[in-house]
Amino acid sequence: MISLLEVIAIPKDDPIAFTFFTGYMAMAAASVFFFFERGRVADKWKLSLLVSGLITAIAAVHYYYMRDYYMVTGENPTALRYIDWTLTVPLMCVEFYLLTKVAGAKKSLMWKLIGASVLMLVAGYIGEAFNPPGGSTSHSVMWGVISTIGYIYVLYTAWFGEVAQLANSDKSTPTVRRGIRTLAWFVLVGWAIYPIGYMCMPGGWLNTGLGWSSANVDLFYNIADAINKIGFGLVVYAIATSSDANSATA
Repeated sequence: MISLLEVIAIPKDDPIAFTFFTGYMAMAAASVFFFFERGRVADKWKLSLLVSGLITAIAAVHYYYMRDYYMVTGENPTALRYIDWTLTVPLMCVEFYLLTKVAGAKKSLMWKLIGASVLMLVAGYIGEAFNPPGGSTSHSVMWGVISTIGYIYVLYTAWFGEVAQLANSDKSTPTVRRGIRTLAWFVLVGWAIYPIGYMCMPGGWLNTGLGWSSANVDLFYNIADAINKIGFGLVVYAIATSSDANSATA
């Protein structure tokens, strides 16, 4: 029988446990910040900041349970993590739509981004959760490739497709254009950490090629979540509080 003290104690030599606890507190603190600051921004940015707060709040709740799961079992909380991503990643895609809405973005853009993100997540979950015991490289690669298709669509849309074109067409708010480009960098660099973690699982290329174990998966994922989710919200907050974005016509 494991005592409560044993569950909440953080081993000093376990960086994964450290990032679970740090991620939980960071997400919770970011949620409080975004929800409180929502009342100080112009009406046209309130929904964007609300979505930012929801992203980090949902992640904080899941990290609360994931940290306990990891401390008790020592295993990757795969199901909990993908439940979190299924809710938060589409909301991150919604941010692109909300920020380009003033430039004429249609709801079809939002649904296409959501659809691509769901494809990315569902394929990734199948690749991780249903990988045969011992790891199958063919299974890992097949579902990894399908997941990458969804990722590439979001990446292309943010850098060269509809999101980028709408942002560039809005000459009145350079802060919004810079903010969308920053979010695109998050998708390019920040989201790239997730495939690294995926390829560390048994059967993954980094696992079979370099010997990186699945123990690295949670470390990569926890760091990526904190950077991407909180970072997304801070970029939106910077746009919402900028002078040119608020002087432009809503």
